[in-house]
Amino acid sequence: MTSTFPNISISTERLVLRPLDEDDVPALAEMMNDEQVGAWTDVPQPYTEDRARAWIAEYAPNERVSGRGLDLAVTEFLTQRLVGIVQLAKTNWHVRSTELSYIVAPWARGEGYASEAALATAQWLFTDQKFERIELRTAADNTASQQVAQKIGCISEGVLRGACIAHVRAEDGTWSDVRTDFIVWSLLPEDLDGAGEQLADTSGFTPYTDWN
Repeated sequence: MTSTFPNISISTERLVLRPLDEDDVPALAEMMNDEQVGAWTDVPQPYTEDRARAWIAEYAPNERVSGRGLDLAVTEFLTQRLVGIVQLAKTNWHVRSTELSYIVAPWARGEGYASEAALATAQWLFTDQKFERIELRTAADNTASQQVAQKIGCISEGVLRGACIAHVRAEDGTWSDVRTDFIVWSLLPEDLDGAGEQLADTSGFTPYTDWN
């Protein structure tokens, strides 16, 4: 079997997940500068358009070609607006396991986009890529991310004590690190029984042959 993710587009009722491209730079930089993103991820702050461009042109393609992971833009089907990002990382091709994470733009939160995108990615991984395990890690106080994990059927496996570094921004704009716990979640193929009803289209897997 292959040990590299293909160029892929995944369609749901409301969303299209596709490779990042140059046109995403402004929206990606704006999204990554959000305070919630700064608090719960290791995204550098402030996040410049040059960083976004380097991610799109260098980091994401290298992750895919090396087999380590996959970065997908999540866009609205009707408007093409960038809703967020789905990222696969720490992929183990022998075990057929990968770690999934997601970021949603501030304006798009509360619409169920994260769970819709994560579920579509999981279905693609289990059906098309024959993966056997997806892992998620959420900071102990990041309840929104935990709700997404629960909604798509993940099972909480336990707590990694003191394994997460969250961030707090002071009034002067500077950030400081705060150590907290990681909650570990897993998703196996059998956990998705019946979950397909939450998506209108689970067969929209389209290859992107020109993206590199």
